[in-house]
Amino acid sequence: MSADAILSLFLPDDAATTQLGKLLASYLQAGDVVLLSGSVGAGKTHLSRALIRQKLGRDEDIPSPTFTLVQTYEGAECEIWHADLYRLSHPDEALELGLDAAFETAICLVEWPDRLGGYVPPNALNIELRAADDGRMAQITGGRAGLVVQLKAGYDG
Repeated sequence: MSADAILSLFLPDDAATTQLGKLLASYLQAGDVVLLSGSVGAGKTHLSRALIRQKLGRDEDIPSPTFTLVQTYEGAECEIWHADLYRLSHPDEALELGLDAAFETAICLVEWPDRLGGYVPPNALNIELRAADDGRMAQITGGRAGLVVQLKAGYDG
């Protein structure tokens, strides 16, 4: 599989989405940025919650960052940033939140990444979630070298 690898997964229920979040957590490290696209209700926050809880190693309340814009968590290896940029009106507002610095040092999960404009990190992992018959589809592309290949090898759903 090349650097342009695409991984398409059918997620029949919330448990499968949780499983994908847990798997992602096992591969992510400081400096990884995950861009989560999809309509309202597509599962972006559900996937983020599962990933964050797995990375933290505990069942913690993970509120949606819809109104706070960013929630941060102290992980064992690095900080985890969960951002919801839906309410931003200009890409420069993402910089005011400190996301550009977090992209270098933290694991960043970004919902509504289209609001970043030209500030999208070049090695971001893109996950597009969309409704499908009796579940949802996840299409995963990008990321640092070999990440999609690792995810494909590790997914058993």
